[in-house]
Amino acid sequence: MAASKKLSSLFPLFSLICFVSVFFLLSLSRKASISSSSYHPQFLKFKSVANATTGSDPDASADSSCDFSDGSWIYDPNAKLDRYDSSCKEIFKGWNCILNNKSNGRDIVKWRWKPRNCHLPPFDPLKFLQSHRDTNIGFVGDSLNRNMFVSLFCTLKRVSSDVKKWRPAGADRGFTFLDYNLTIAYHRTNLLARYGRWSANGNGGKLEALGYKEGYRVDVDVPEGTWEKAPSFHDILVFNTGHWWWAPSKFDPVKSPMLFFEKGLPVISPIPPDAGLDKVLKHMIRFVEKTMRPGAIKLFRTQSPRHFEGGDWDQGGSCQRLEPLLPEQVEELFSLKNNGTNVEARLVNQYLFKALKGSNFQILDVTRMSEFRADAHPSAAGGKKHDDCMHWCLPGITDTWNDLFVTHLNSLKIIN
Repeated sequence: MAASKKLSSLFPLFSLICFVSVFFLLSLSRKASISSSSYHPQFLKFKSVANATTGSDPDASADSSCDFSDGSWIYDPNAKLDRYDSSCKEIFKGWNCILNNKSNGRDIVKWRWKPRNCHLPPFDPLKFLQSHRDTNIGFVGDSLNRNMFVSLFCTLKRVSSDVKKWRPAGADRGFTFLDYNLTIAYHRTNLLARYGRWSANGNGGKLEALGYKEGYRVDVDVPEGTWEKAPSFHDILVFNTGHWWWAPSKFDPVKSPMLFFEKGLPVISPIPPDAGLDKVLKHMIRFVEKTMRPGAIKLFRTQSPRHFEGGDWDQGGSCQRLEPLLPEQVEELFSLKNNGTNVEARLVNQYLFKALKGSNFQILDVTRMSEFRADAHPSAAGGKKHDDCMHWCLPGITDTWNDLFVTHLNSLKIIN
């Protein structure tokens, strides 16, 4: 009887120990792997857009290549900064999360993207330099493409320090790795198309007759001068656009709207930004295909997701998370149905897939893998008055983008 009472008194303690053990194991499981398995990808696999659908059915093509967007972030506590570190001088100050003492700055690179049905290894920078001798690579787009450009530069410079600053026509940044005659450059352009301030003419006009007094003129069929000559110079081009198309702080729909022009004349009736994006993509894709060097490779990178929570950047929004999101959290932030602060990513991709269908561009899909990484932005360590939940820490996730980029280039070489 005494033994029975003793066991009875210990039962609550045993129950507590069991509960704590189960909770601990579940937390370890969450830390070790964060997966996109519950999501049916709406983005394309590695394939030529000419043979692909608009992205709604990844299995519609006979292409058996890996779907790199379907995978998990695997945590490796022993991972090291062996690609490059915070000493790379090309890293923009606000993106250098280690130097800026972001609390998880060193932890960001310990998460590795593992596609479900294939392998995505870190690319070998020395092999890349050797296999791309006498090659020009250009990144054309907004500051997120600069993010990717800097990652590539820092990785290559770690193994080849004989570098000369040199910018092709129109480029914002550029370097040549002299031992390999490999040039990489970044051409800054927010909309791809040429744009600038517009004010009403005192003599009147079609826009003036509709009551417009000022705004931004966007020539949908004229490429911005910063990259106009890039297709005739580069052997490989990576494009992006999207973040500026829904930027009311820049293009206020009332005070400074986007006013679209085609063949030098205003589009009447005036069209909204999404219709303008359609036109710009159509014309710019046509321009690149017409002027690109023979045999050159053209890629369009999908939209990089933002992770503002609690409001947009100018409404007190922040990104304070220290680990990747769970799949259900991703859907809450990015679902088109929810129409939340960060809906831009999937919205832009819809226009992008539609425009690229039938072209000979390749799609570099970074959206899905990046949607999980709410932890990988500079946040309050970016040095701005508000949290930077749009750009990425370096070292960081754009290193994985470049692994994907190089894997894609290698697959294209095998096919050719």
